[in-house]
Amino acid sequence: MMTVDLSAFSEEKFDPKRWINAACGSRDPQDSVDKHLADLEMKLQLLSEEIASSLDEQSESALLRIPRSTRDVVRLRDDACSLRSAVSVILQRLKKAEGSSAESVAALAEIDMVKQRMEAAYETLQDAAGLTQLSASVEDVFASGDLPRAAETLANMRHCLSAVGEVAEFANVRKQLEVLEDRLDSMVQPRLSDAISNRKVDEVQSFRDILIRIGRLKSVELLYTKIHIKPIRQLWDDFDSRKGSKGTNTVERRASAADLVSNPSSLLFASWLPSFYDELLLYLEQEWKWCMTAFPDDYRILVPKLLVEIMAALSTSFSTRINLATGEVVPETRALTKGIVDILSGDVSKGAKLQTKHLEALMELHNMTSAFAKNIQHLFSGSDSQVIPQALKAVYSPYEPYKQRYGQMERAILSSELAMLDLRGAVARGVGAQGIELSETVRRMEESIPQVIVILEAAVERCISFTGGSEAEELVRAIDETMLQYLSNLQDTLKSLRTVCGLDSVVRKDGPGQKRETGLDKKDGTGPLLVDVVSDEEEWSIVQGALQILTVADGLTSRSSVFEASLRATLVRLSTSLSLSVLGPAFEQLHLSADDIPSNAESFLSGKGALDIAVLRLTDVPEKAKKLFNLLEQSKDPRFHALPLASQRVAAFAELVNELVYEVLLSKVRQRLNNVAHLPIWSSVEEQGGFPIPTFSAYPQAYVTSVGEYLLTLPQQLEPLAENVVNGETNTDEAQFFATEWMFKVAEGATALYIEQLRAIQSITDRGAQQLSTDIEYLSNVLSALSMPIPPILYTFQMCLSTPRDRLGDLVKSDGENQLDLPTARLVCKIRRVTLEQ
Repeated sequence: MMTVDLSAFSEEKFDPKRWINAACGSRDPQDSVDKHLADLEMKLQLLSEEIASSLDEQSESALLRIPRSTRDVVRLRDDACSLRSAVSVILQRLKKAEGSSAESVAALAEIDMVKQRMEAAYETLQDAAGLTQLSASVEDVFASGDLPRAAETLANMRHCLSAVGEVAEFANVRKQLEVLEDRLDSMVQPRLSDAISNRKVDEVQSFRDILIRIGRLKSVELLYTKIHIKPIRQLWDDFDSRKGSKGTNTVERRASAADLVSNPSSLLFASWLPSFYDELLLYLEQEWKWCMTAFPDDYRILVPKLLVEIMAALSTSFSTRINLATGEVVPETRALTKGIVDILSGDVSKGAKLQTKHLEALMELHNMTSAFAKNIQHLFSGSDSQVIPQALKAVYSPYEPYKQRYGQMERAILSSELAMLDLRGAVARGVGAQGIELSETVRRMEESIPQVIVILEAAVERCISFTGGSEAEELVRAIDETMLQYLSNLQDTLKSLRTVCGLDSVVRKDGPGQKRETGLDKKDGTGPLLVDVVSDEEEWSIVQGALQILTVADGLTSRSSVFEASLRATLVRLSTSLSLSVLGPAFEQLHLSADDIPSNAESFLSGKGALDIAVLRLTDVPEKAKKLFNLLEQSKDPRFHALPLASQRVAAFAELVNELVYEVLLSKVRQRLNNVAHLPIWSSVEEQGGFPIPTFSAYPQAYVTSVGEYLLTLPQQLEPLAENVVNGETNTDEAQFFATEWMFKVAEGATALYIEQLRAIQSITDRGAQQLSTDIEYLSNVLSALSMPIPPILYTFQMCLSTPRDRLGDLVKSDGENQLDLPTARLVCKIRRVTLEQ
C-alpha cells in the first residue's frame, strides 16, 4: 500500500515539482505512471479531507473553552486583591509590635550581660578558692614525690592565677608558683638527663610531658643540647690536644673517618676536617632517628637546634683554625704560625703577603663545609622551612668573617699577582741596543695582557665559588681598581719607551725657568740629534718596535672589552641564581626599615633558592643586598659598563700609544728637517767668472730625499703590522685601510713640518729658490706616489719659487683661478725681496 510522508509539506522551501518527481520515482515498476498518479491524487485528497475535519473539531472545542477561561481570570484577580489587603494589615501590625519590643530586647540584652558577668565572677571566685586550696596543698604533693601530679597542680595554679588576674592578695602566690616551677624543673632535669643519656624512651617522654605541662619546653631543648654537645666538643678539642704529638706509625695508609678523627696528630686541619664532618653527620643522623621515637613532636626542632648550638660553641675556635690552616700552605706564614686574618691585620712581617694559595686553601675548606651543608639539608629536609636556613647559617658561620673581608682579600691578592708581572720599563742602552731594548719591553707589555685577564677571570671564579656572588659588588670594585693599577703600570712603561725611542733624550739645564730641550726640539744645532748617534738600521729597528706597540693597545682594548662583556654576563646570571627577582621588590620598597626587609625576604625561604647560602647572607644584610640588587639590575642594560673607570683608562692608554707611535714615525722626518730653514744654500749666489758656464738642472738635496725615501718605505713596514693588528687573512681590506690611515697621518705630519721650516726662511737668493723649488717638487712627487693630494700651501711655495724673480709679481696678480694660497704667495714674495704693487 502506498504511503505519503506529510513532513515534506511543512518545510519552508517545499518544491511541488520535486516532490511529485520523487513520488513517481518510488513507484512499482509494474504500475503505469497514470495509475500511480491517480492513486497519489486520491490519497492526497483523502488526507486533505481528514485534516480539514480535524481543524473543524479543534476550533469548536477552543470556542467552548474561552468563556470558562475568562471566569477563571476574574476569580484569580479577586483573590490577589484580597491577599494584598491581608498582607498590608500584617505589615501594619508588625510595625506597631517593633516599636514596643525594641525596648524589651535591649533590656533582655543588658540582663544577659549581667548574667555573664555574674557567671565570670562566680568562676573567678571558684578559681580563687581553688588557688587557695592548691597553694595550701602543693607542698604535700611535692612531698609525695609524685612529679606528674605536682606538674598538674602547678598547671592548675597557673590557670587560676591567669583567671584571677593582678590581685594584690595573690601576689605572694605568683612568686610561690615561680619558685615551685623552678623546683620541679630542677627535680625533673637530673632524671631527664639520665633518661636521655641511657636512651630510656618511656622515661624521656614522661619527664618531657611534665616540663611541657608547666611551660618549660625550653628546658628540654637546653638539657638535650647540653648533653649532646659534650662529645662533639671533646671530638673537636682532641685535634688541639694531639696535634703536637708525633705518630708512631710512619707507614702511609688510608684511614677510616673514625681513625682520622681519633688520631689527628699527624694531620693538617684541612685533612682532618672532612673526617670531623663525617663523624658529626653520623652523630646527627643517629640522634635524628632516636629523637623520632623519643621526641616525636619535637625532633624536627631539637636536632637542628643541637647543630646550631654546636657550631655556635665551636665558631670562634673554628675561625681560628681556618686562619691557621690557610697559613700552613705557604712556608713563610707556616713558619710564623699566621694566616689570612693576621696578614690582613698587618700582624706579620712586611715580607709576608697574601697569596693565591692562602685563598685557595680557604676555598678548599669552604668546599668541604659546602659538602657537609648539602648532607645537612638532606637530613633536615622534613624540618620547618625556617629551621633549615638557621642550621645552614650556623654551619657557614665560621667563614662569615672572611666573607665580610672578601673585598680586602681579593684586592691584596690581585695586587700581589699584578706585582709579579714583568712590566719593567725600558732602559736607555748604548748605540745598537736601543731597538732590542724597545722590542723586549713591548714584548713584555704584550705578554702581560693575557696574564692579567687570566688573573681577573680567576678572581671572578673565586668570588662565585667562595661567596656565591653575594660579594659581586666588592669583586667589581676590586677588578676595576686592579685594572687601573695595571694601566698605570703600562703608562709608566710607555713613558720609559719615549727615552728609548729618542723622544725624551733630554739635556736638562739647571737655570731656573729654562725649558727642557729634547733631541727632537733642538733647532740651534748645538745638541746631538738622533740621526747623528744611531745608524739607519737601528732607526728602522726603533720604528718597527714602536709600531709593535699598536698591537699592545689593540690587544688590550679587545681583551678588556671581551672580559668586561663576560663579567657583565656573569652579573646577569647572578641576578637569577641569587633569586633576587623575588627578594628585589622587598628591597626596592624604600619605606621599609632594615629590620623589616629580612622578615619579608625570609617568607620566600621555602623555595629551592632559599637554601643558597648567598641568599641567606643577603637576608641578614638588607642594605648590602639592596646595593647588590641595584648593580645586578643595571647589568641587564646593554649600555651598562661593569668597569667604567677601567674602560675610560683603556681608551686613554690607546690614545697615548697612538700619540707615541705617531711621534716615533715622525721623529725621523723631524730630525731630517731640523734647521732646513737655516741651510746656507738659500743665501748662496752664483759666482761670476770670466768664461760662461753652462747651467744644469738642480738635484734634490739629501735631507728631502731622505724624507722621501722614508715615506716611500713606510708602507712596507706598516702592512705586516696591520695584518697582525686586525688578526687574520680575511680582513685584508681592513688591514689595508689601517696601513693607509697611518701612512696618511705620517705624510701629513711630514708635510706640515716641512711647511713650518719653509715659513721660517728669512730670505732666499735666486739660486736658493731654484734649489728649494727642486726639493719641493721632489717631495710633491713622493706625495703623489703615495696617492696623497698636494697641499695648496706646498704647491704655492713650489710655483712661486720656480718662477723667475722678475715675473713673480705678475704670477701672483694673475692668479684668477685661485690656485695659489695668497698669504703664502705674499710670504714667498717677501722672502725673495719682491715688492707687490698695490
